[in-house]
Parts: sequence; structure tokens; C-alpha cells
Amino acid sequence: MKLYRPATILVGVLFVLIGGLTRLATPDNVYDEQNIKVLHGTIGEPLDYEGTGSTVKVTRIKFARSVLDSSGSDDEKPLETNGIYVAIEWDAIRGDRKPDLMDATLLADSGSVYLPVDGMSHSGLDFPNAGYARTGAVVFEINPADMKGLTLKLSPSMLFNVYNSEIQVDLGIPTEAIAQQMVDGAAAQYIVEDAVTRVAS
Repeated sequence: MKLYRPATILVGVLFVLIGGLTRLATPDNVYDEQNIKVLHGTIGEPLDYEGTGSTVKVTRIKFARSVLDSSGSDDEKPLETNGIYVAIEWDAIRGDRKPDLMDATLLADSGSVYLPVDGMSHSGLDFPNAGYARTGAVVFEINPADMKGLTLKLSPSMLFNVYNSEIQVDLGIPTEAIAQQMVDGAAAQYIVEDAVTRVAS
């Protein structure tokens, strides 16, 4: 009978452990579904963010051919696009626990993912201090032919988050015909104002 030295056994155990960690590092191969709680909602509905007692509500959406940041100088020109701008106006109320910073993206039925417009200091979505509420807008530039099923996705920007949750808000564009109506009725310009903070009621 052949005997193995302890060092050989330890090397074998090490390879088994590395293989297990590699498998855990790719959860798509382990779980049938992602281990993330998704909270779905619609415009006007306050949604709990991460279970912290803080809520986010999309109050309305506006479409425009150009956008202008109100913090710019008087001679600053608006940003124009061959596509369309979508301004999502929001209301956030802070709970007792401080929520993580969040990433906002727009998802379309086609699979497209849109990020907020760069370089606009007043475009964004965040929480005020505890006991306060804040209203503002976040602006996206999108393809007008790719608006069906637009959904706002809010997820924690931290890589490791104990809550493993995200918010998805249906922006109410179920068909291409409705999307075209939104494009046809787009304003010439949308001015992005600074977020306003108030005492939470």
C-alpha cells in the first residue's frame, strides 16, 4: 500500500478548496436565479429602498430635445441630441438608517441600458439627511426608437451590500405607439434645476 506524505495531502485539499471558491465566485453557475430582491413599482408610488426606511418616488417624466443645467453661465448653450432626453423627476425621503449611494440606469425591453448624462451637476438622485426629503431630477439621453418598456433601475453602488435589493420603476411606456406619442410631444428644452431639500412631512 502506497503512503502519501502530509504535504501531498494538504496540496490536494488546497486544490479542492480553490475549486469550491471559484465556483462560489460565479453565482450564475450555482443559483438558478440571482440572489437579489427586486421591488417593482410605478410612477407616483413610494418604494422602500434597501429596507432602510428611506423611500424613493418617481413623480413624473418629461421628454425634451435639449437640456440645460441651471448652474451654468448665462451664455451656456443647451445640450442637444439626435435622440431624445428623458428627465425623471423624483422625491426621496430619508429614514433613520443612512442608505447607500445608488446607481440609476434606464432599461428598455430591447435590453438596452442607458446611463445618466455626464457633465450635469444638477442631474442625479440621492438622499438628504435623516428627517428630510429631497426632490430633483436625473436626465438620460436615449434612442427614441428604443423606448418601449422603459424602466428606471436603482441599485446600491456598493459592490457588497447586505440588503441585496434594488428598485425598478415602470415608466408607463408599454407600446411603441405610446413611445412615439411621447417623442412627438417632447418639449424643446428641459432645464435641470438644483435639488430642493425640505423637512419630511
